[in-house]
Amino acid sequence: MGDLSNISLREHLAELAAFKANGSPFVSLYLNAQADQHGRDNFAPFVRKEFNKRVKDFEEDSQEHKSFIQDSGRIARYLEKDLTASSNGVAIFACAGADGYFKAIELDAPIQSNELHISDRPHLYPLARVADQYPRYAALIADTDAARLFVFDLGKIDGRSELDNTGNDLAQDGVRSPLRYERRVEEYNSLHAKEAVEMLRRVVRDESIRHIILAGDDVIVPLLRKHLPTELADMVVDVLPLDIRMPEHEILKATLGSMQMDNIQSDAEKVRDLLDKYRSGGAAVVGLRDTLTALSRGQVDELLLSASPNEISVDEGILYDAVSGSKMGPIEPGSAAAGMLVTEAVQTGAAITFVEDPAILAGIGGVGAVLRYQA
Repeated sequence: MGDLSNISLREHLAELAAFKANGSPFVSLYLNAQADQHGRDNFAPFVRKEFNKRVKDFEEDSQEHKSFIQDSGRIARYLEKDLTASSNGVAIFACAGADGYFKAIELDAPIQSNELHISDRPHLYPLARVADQYPRYAALIADTDAARLFVFDLGKIDGRSELDNTGNDLAQDGVRSPLRYERRVEEYNSLHAKEAVEMLRRVVRDESIRHIILAGDDVIVPLLRKHLPTELADMVVDVLPLDIRMPEHEILKATLGSMQMDNIQSDAEKVRDLLDKYRSGGAAVVGLRDTLTALSRGQVDELLLSASPNEISVDEGILYDAVSGSKMGPIEPGSAAAGMLVTEAVQTGAAITFVEDPAILAGIGGVGAVLRYQA
């Protein structure tokens, strides 16, 4: 997953969402660390410019100023000395005023744009967005002699298994009849497919996989599907005509494309379901104010928000705490609102869906939620 110490990205998000603000500035820095055509990173000018600009937001010699200076220095040292050269993205969270809090999460998946956020708590929208763009799934690629099984997560291989039956000799018992030989081949292929499916079943169970892609030729794929138990068949996102000898990076590219296309189709279905529930007076809310209220009450089962944070608008300008009823003050639309939504969702265990097409949420301010229960 590209994270630290084998901690899952969900665990990182949960830890960050639980951070208690103490008045010190909290720095959330996201960087695209992909190398350019010369093999170099290009984020250094952005970091220098943004830190030099944002330090002026704090009164000199104040505690906030000192905290920010310490954080910017520590981040600069990390980027210069500790950042792994192969990382394609990095998210750094720091607050010197909170007992020196510092967390750097390096990713194999790229972060699309460089962003610096300074608030009283972590800004989690871009990190949760990466998790949505690069989901965890299994890809089984087979022919009639072998099978390769990959678990992909956040744009990299997180596990692999192989099955090789190429050493079996179908004619070793002296079978000469073409009909009998053809029957032997069919039996052999069916047994091989069954073994490949069993390998897949074990990995899905052990790795808590929820999405599967099958790949292979016209002979093996129907056999794989024939032997798939219902619980696995329901997880199949796509079936692709891939050669088992294809390089791993090409398998990742092809299967990830299928996953992302399925995600777009799933988005549209989820939004239709949300709107149907809302219009019929069911367990759903739309708009920023009502969604945040439902999140603060722990009502939200799944949060749906625009993958373009600028599409998230403030419907009434002033929001109120759902529990105490006290005024929270104006909340800026866009990135700030998106970050608040994601943090609340992570804190309450709500699923998060980023809707890729901003148009289908435009009429409801870019956000809505399906509820666990109605108040």
